[in-house]
Amino acid sequence: MPASTSVKLNTGAEMPTIGLGTWKSAPGAVELAVEHALTHGYTHIDTAAAYANEAEVGKGIADSKIPREKLFLTTKLNNNNHKDVPAALDASLKALNTPYLDLWLMHWPAPMNEDTTEPIHDHDWLDTWKSMEAVYAAHPEKVKAIGVSNFSVPYLERLLAVATVVPAVNQIELHPSCTQPEVVEFCTKKGIVLTAYSPLGSDNSPLLKNEVVNGLATKYGVQPANVLVSLQANKKNVTVLPKSVTNSRIESNLKVIDLTDAEIAELQKIDETAHFRACKPTWTGHGGLGFPDFD
Repeated sequence: MPASTSVKLNTGAEMPTIGLGTWKSAPGAVELAVEHALTHGYTHIDTAAAYANEAEVGKGIADSKIPREKLFLTTKLNNNNHKDVPAALDASLKALNTPYLDLWLMHWPAPMNEDTTEPIHDHDWLDTWKSMEAVYAAHPEKVKAIGVSNFSVPYLERLLAVATVVPAVNQIELHPSCTQPEVVEFCTKKGIVLTAYSPLGSDNSPLLKNEVVNGLATKYGVQPANVLVSLQANKKNVTVLPKSVTNSRIESNLKVIDLTDAEIAELQKIDETAHFRACKPTWTGHGGLGFPDFD
């Protein structure tokens, strides 16, 4: 299907399809990247408490002079804040220097201790979600939508069995070498928007040299990165977060092309022979502790 400029959340709000990702952006570069993105067509910025750059993101937003109501801003609850959700929200709002978030995500279903290296055994991430629901209900002036990140189907099923609020978004790794079809299908059926992080695969991704990706880039007269971003933007119910701190690439990543169904299928098939994940923390693989299991 043709690429869209926004996707409607289950709250009724419109989420811009293309956003600036800030994961792994070097300190000192994020502020300038955010300002440049917002003054060159972006209206959607994604960050997280775990990225330790919320204050820089907030400064970039302020420096852009773009009115807050014209922006869509997402951040995430850190793993070491599962036991004090209200305080974590207020800390993010203060760091970002914003009165509200358009979207607040549980970064991982993984409550951890203060230094985020060991799991907390006496706290269930479902209780974290209930706390997020309570804050969302009590303070609509602070948070407009809540959602999750890095949730596989079993975790979504467990959440939906008790949730009073269906997550607006599930942010997951999506690119031609990590297509996660089961999660995509499940979220689509449940009306949960997917946000694709690491859409290029990773820094120095092999996808940028892939024959199929480069063939389509040549056909359409764009960069390989544009093909990879466009793949996600052409899907129903998906938004996408290309990351860069280079001004020319920030601008270039906004260029989206309409891919045919056959081209989308060809790109998706890359996963069959060249599967990999860019994000695979060392503490995953402990499903019994509430951690997502990755292949």
